[in-house]
Amino acid sequence: MVGPYRRRPPDGPEPQGPPSRLWRRPARDLGYLPPRRPPRRRSAAGTVVGVLGGVAGLCAVAIVGYSLAGPKRPAPGTGAPGEFPRPGSRQAAFAGPLYRSGALDPVGCELSKIREHDEDSMRVFLDRLADCLDEAWRRQFAKAALPSFTAPHRVFWSVSGSSPCGSYPAPGAAAFYCPANDTLYVGLDDIVETAGGEPVSHYGVYARVIAHEYGHHVQEDAGILEYGHGLMTAAAAAAASHEVSRRIELQAQCLAGAFLSAQRDSIPMTSEQYDAVLDDARARGDEDEPADERDHGSGTHYADWVARGYTQRVLSACNTWTAAPSDVW
Repeated sequence: MVGPYRRRPPDGPEPQGPPSRLWRRPARDLGYLPPRRPPRRRSAAGTVVGVLGGVAGLCAVAIVGYSLAGPKRPAPGTGAPGEFPRPGSRQAAFAGPLYRSGALDPVGCELSKIREHDEDSMRVFLDRLADCLDEAWRRQFAKAALPSFTAPHRVFWSVSGSSPCGSYPAPGAAAFYCPANDTLYVGLDDIVETAGGEPVSHYGVYARVIAHEYGHHVQEDAGILEYGHGLMTAAAAAAASHEVSRRIELQAQCLAGAFLSAQRDSIPMTSEQYDAVLDDARARGDEDEPADERDHGSGTHYADWVARGYTQRVLSACNTWTAAPSDVW
């Protein structure tokens, strides 16, 4: 069962006095969406194109598109310990070796300060954070005896553009991961705009957004994302598809929490930073949506899975696929 919402990290300092910041509700994360039409297969050049549905309003920070193209990995074995489960298989999601790999290693992240209304400082911050994520997850895949980890490409945009998963920026969408070309896309201004006016001094909020998107890349390389996409495509009812989406999104939340915990010395997670991260996450819940349209989870669970990854640290704590439906609602 997902642990209780934590107001500060273990052994962290007690918050002093009431919050001094002005805050408004951030945009809701838009999650993983299946293609709205059959995706294109790999061309002779190896290009994969995923299709991303449009979303209206400031309701999104994260987008994940996907393609039904064949697995990127070599043909797997039986899925015995030490072997890579077949991408898209139930075993990859429910009992893959990543869950047995323990906690992430600290890798000594050296992040720079973000300055208000300064794209260059945000770009440097994101580049250094992505370098840190690359190293942390490369080591983790090696510990799990998974095939060599391939770091995603990065596109930090300041003007509109397009990707195999759709054009950007989409309304309210500040960041997304596109599995079709293994690329993280982040809007340098959009990530601040869609955070509901969160001050850039709360770097933990912005680090959580990117670590969440990176978590989708981890799911992709571990064979989990393809499994979830298959379930969503085959679901006979929207409610069933949305439950799968919640398991995908809440797992990415937990992976982000586990990363932030492992790097808590070099990315200082003071009680103020930790509270800001959880407040931001909790405000992105979809409990105000109709029951059959909730594809991310309540604000409580959206924050709880970050806290679960942060406090428990080991990746086995991030297995949303074996969690009770009441814990991913």
